[in-house]
Amino acid sequence: MRLIKLAKVMNVTGLSRSTIYKYISGGCFPKPVSLGIRNVAWVESEVEDWILEKIKKRDEGDLGAKLY
Repeated sequence: MRLIKLAKVMNVTGLSRSTIYKYISGGCFPKPVSLGIRNVAWVESEVEDWILEKIKKRDEGDLGAKLY
């Protein structure tokens, strides 16, 4: 299991910082793990699963699904 920082999450998802946190607050993106005061990271496999779910919805033709 590996933790990744925000810059890597932004890079692999193509999302901005504000969008990632908006999706988290909406319950539609993996929550970060606290590593200390003002220091968080994400479980890499959870972010990968989120991406795979987006691909699955695309392939199923779920065009009416929420963007997040």
